[in-house]
Amino acid sequence: MTHGKRYRDLATKIDTSRIYPLAEALPLIKETSSAKFDETVDIGIKLGVDPRKADQMVRGTVSLPKGTGRKVRVLVFAKGDKEKEAKDAGADFVGLEDLAERIQGGWMDFDVAVAAPDTMSVVGKLGKLLGPRGLMPSPKAGTVTFDVGPAVTQIKQGRIQFRVDRTGNIHGILGKMSFSEEDLRRNLLAFVAELNRLRPKAFKGQYMRSVYISATMGPSIKLDVKEIAELARKQEL
Repeated sequence: MTHGKRYRDLATKIDTSRIYPLAEALPLIKETSSAKFDETVDIGIKLGVDPRKADQMVRGTVSLPKGTGRKVRVLVFAKGDKEKEAKDAGADFVGLEDLAERIQGGWMDFDVAVAAPDTMSVVGKLGKLLGPRGLMPSPKAGTVTFDVGPAVTQIKQGRIQFRVDRTGNIHGILGKMSFSEEDLRRNLLAFVAELNRLRPKAFKGQYMRSVYISATMGPSIKLDVKEIAELARKQEL
């Protein structure tokens, strides 16, 4: 992959042979941002699990204590009282058959979908459309629930979903470049703490192999896995 001059200039600030402690990495990532917009800070973690094995699949949600810094468009499949509950909680789109029809027509202008369990006979038919985009509601992700109001509130406040991909990688976001270093730190440790909590019981060996953070348009910085794991563990205590 060929990078532009701007990216190459930013990359010179990072020693790719180094593993950075968090106290150095967070100030450094601020230096690698030169975009004219408020870039997202991303995290990528390589796990040792084999996602082809059902008992080693890692997926879940985490509520980032400092939020994501971005507006999330939430769609809710609901009817009756749950429809009003979703609207009162701030859902952007609420309905059932009407929304299903729009989605079948190619409309996908939302970021997260939540469904009340009694709507799944309709929602289930959308699996082939929503699944490949990571938008299909799921009980494991907390997006199939009768508590649609609290679910919408949590998602709006910074709850994100993550899932290991076929190569064993987990991707997530930690907030915006405009966040303070402390806010990014708290979000990162909350993310890793939840990932540790979800470690498959069947897995033996080194769970987290590597951890990288980067700005949307910037080069990645490799973190010290042992330090991150220990800091996350202390946060859980």
